[in-house]
Amino acid sequence: MSGQAWTITFYEKGPVLIRSLFPEPPLLNVMGLKEYQDKRRFEETPEPQPVPGRPGDQLVFVVHKHAARALHYDLRLELAGVLKSWAVPKGPSLDPAVKRLAVKVEDHPLDYQDFEGVIPEGNYGAGAVIVWDRGFYQHPAALDRQESERLLLDGLEKGNLKLVLAGTKLKGEFALVRTKMDEKSWLLLKKKDSYATKEDVLKENRSVVSQKTLEELVAAHPEDAPGPQKINRIRLREALESADLEDAPVKPMPHAINPMLATLVREPFDQPDWLFEVKWDGYRAIAEIQDGQVALYSRNQISLKKKYPPITESLEKCGFAAVLDGEIVVVDDQGRANFQMLQNYQKSGRGHLLYYVFDLLFFQGHDLTPLPLLRRKELLKKILPSDPHLKFSDHVRGEGVLFFQVVKDKGLEGIVAKHSHSPYLLGKRTRQWLKIKTQLTQECVIAGFTAPQGRRKYFGSLVLGVFEDNELIYVGHSGGGFGAKNLQKISARLQPLIQPECPFKTEPATNAPATWVKPELVCEVAFTDWTEEGLMRHPVFSRLREDKTAREVVREKPEEV
Repeated sequence: MSGQAWTITFYEKGPVLIRSLFPEPPLLNVMGLKEYQDKRRFEETPEPQPVPGRPGDQLVFVVHKHAARALHYDLRLELAGVLKSWAVPKGPSLDPAVKRLAVKVEDHPLDYQDFEGVIPEGNYGAGAVIVWDRGFYQHPAALDRQESERLLLDGLEKGNLKLVLAGTKLKGEFALVRTKMDEKSWLLLKKKDSYATKEDVLKENRSVVSQKTLEELVAAHPEDAPGPQKINRIRLREALESADLEDAPVKPMPHAINPMLATLVREPFDQPDWLFEVKWDGYRAIAEIQDGQVALYSRNQISLKKKYPPITESLEKCGFAAVLDGEIVVVDDQGRANFQMLQNYQKSGRGHLLYYVFDLLFFQGHDLTPLPLLRRKELLKKILPSDPHLKFSDHVRGEGVLFFQVVKDKGLEGIVAKHSHSPYLLGKRTRQWLKIKTQLTQECVIAGFTAPQGRRKYFGSLVLGVFEDNELIYVGHSGGGFGAKNLQKISARLQPLIQPECPFKTEPATNAPATWVKPELVCEVAFTDWTEEGLMRHPVFSRLREDKTAREVVREKPEEV
């Protein structure tokens, strides 16, 4: 019956097969869509039902990007009135040296070529779907649609399907070859032609229809949005497919990180190439995540895992290998970081415990420290999961003066200015990162204390110093800012450290006889300015700094920008 074809005509009582005297493409392969129909509840899913529809003049193909249980790509080819479909877990490639597994799945209706949306949870294939690519295709040896479909159907039956794609992203000759493993396992191959390249086409992660990414599509359909774990997987996969890692060196994960430090300057400033972040009032913390295990530690390598277990548990769920830099804080109901609440969190549980992450040093086998800061932060924002204890520390660009004023008005500690192109310099204090405080503060080593006077108990004032060239230098004494609990707590910490000798090379003149201690405890004080003699003017005790070692305490004099 050469030159004839079977078509389906739909009447009210059902479909009837008729033989056409003229070659005509089939309207719809109804029987081939039974598996598709059986798997779906169309009263719940926005996917198209298998309804009649006439094919166009050319064969169409579509590639869906689908964030189901695992994020994958679906290649669909129009044949025999349906879309023959293959799930491609790692996505298509334009590199002829790359072979991608393609698992044959159920046929889909022709209308599915236009489908883009969110399949609600509880339904088959639940998750977000975008039209990653689409266009027309044909057999490379065919002159028209009829011959193309005949050759393609023959290739499908034999397990060797040759095709030329004319899409937005995928162009040129490809092949689908059935493996000997089973009937459903195929390989998707790119043939050598002018469109072949080693460039990763998956970096182009937007829909050719809506121009949305999967995550943006989910955000546009909040009523059907998948759970946070699935959204996190989308973010991770999108990050791995992006161009962000292409020039990041492949290295083993580093350990025991000494973080990059900022230089104190006097005034805020405006510069288009600078990023401005909130200076969080908490504990600087490095997080190492690998194989579901987490190391969380302070600047002086003290473990914080047991002290703040909710953050550790959140990091363990991340599902990637990374080194993060950030600040652990406890914020009140107004969103202000409260250091006292942070220190008491283990006992009281008061406030909202957060890990504000502002940098990404290592990710999935790649060293990110040589990359510009802005690229590191963009990648960090993509991969950081949605979690009540993990927050991306965002920034404003260029407008440091206004941002500083807003921060000051809110009663926050200050801002950090970072050059957008700065690499991450381990353990270095540089001028590529600057800090501007709303109030002058200084970390000090406690070198001694004076006796209490009047009704005060425990001690009168703390004698304070900083290190300069490995020598402890006296910078003043502070008798204000202590509550009754602090006086008792600090006194208990100082008693075991009492020693007869003065830790200063030259014993300073104090306002009362001093009891000297080993210079080990670090505190932070607020003050108004430095005197010409190098002493703090009006120093007031703020808190102990158990996350700092005495030897790293140096004088911080604000520099000019």
